[in-house]
Amino acid sequence: MVTNIAIDGPAGAGKSTIAKRVAKELSFIYVDTGAMYRAMALYLLRNHIRPEDSASMESACQSADVSIIHKNGEQQVLLNGENVTGQLRTEEVGNMASVSSANPKVREKLMQLQQDLARTNSVVMDGRDIGTKVLPDAGVKIYLTASARTRALRRYQELVKQGVSCDLDEIERDIILRDERDMKREISPLCQADDAVLVDSSDLGIDEVVEKIMAVYRARSEQR
Repeated sequence: MVTNIAIDGPAGAGKSTIAKRVAKELSFIYVDTGAMYRAMALYLLRNHIRPEDSASMESACQSADVSIIHKNGEQQVLLNGENVTGQLRTEEVGNMASVSSANPKVREKLMQLQQDLARTNSVVMDGRDIGTKVLPDAGVKIYLTASARTRALRRYQELVKQGVSCDLDEIERDIILRDERDMKREISPLCQADDAVLVDSSDLGIDEVVEKIMAVYRARSEQR
C-alpha cells in the first residue's frame, strides 16, 4: 500500500535532513522538490528559453518529464528519462530555477509530476506547501519548525565551519523576513495544514525529531 509523508516548515527547520532520514528508515523515496525545479530549469535552458520569456517558459515546461529514483541508496534525477543529477548544481541552472519556480504554470506542471510520483510510490516529500497543496491527502503530515534564533544559530554554525565571516543577529533578521515572505506570498503560502502534527525541533536533536515523526507514522498506520 502506498503511503505518503508530507513535511512542511520554514527555512532552516531541518526539513530535508529529517525527510531523508525518515525515508531511509522506511525505505520510502525521498522526493527532493528543489532538485525537480532545477531539472526543469535545465530543460528550459537546453531549449534556449530566456528567463524573462514567461510565455515560452510556460509552453516549453509542458513537454518536460521530471522524476526521481534511488539507485544504490543515492537519489537520481531523471529528465525525460536522462539522468541529469550531475548537471543540476551549476550557477546557471540555479538562477533559472529561481526565476522559473515563481511561474504559476511551471509550479503547476511540477506539482502534477510530484503527485504522479506519490500516486505510485511511498514517498517522503518536504517543502512549504506539500501538506496543504501538493499532497493534501498524505497519510502523515508534519509541520516542522524551530525558533528563528535556533534556525539562525544553525545556519551561523554552518557558515563558520565553512570559514565564512557572518553575523548571527543579521542571519536571524534575514530568517524572520524570509518567513514573512513565505507566509504572505500569493502562490502556495507557507502554513500548517489543519491535520498536520506540529514538531518543534528547537530543543531536539536529529534522532529525536526522526523518532517523533516515526511515532506519528506508526500511530497512523495502526489506525488504518
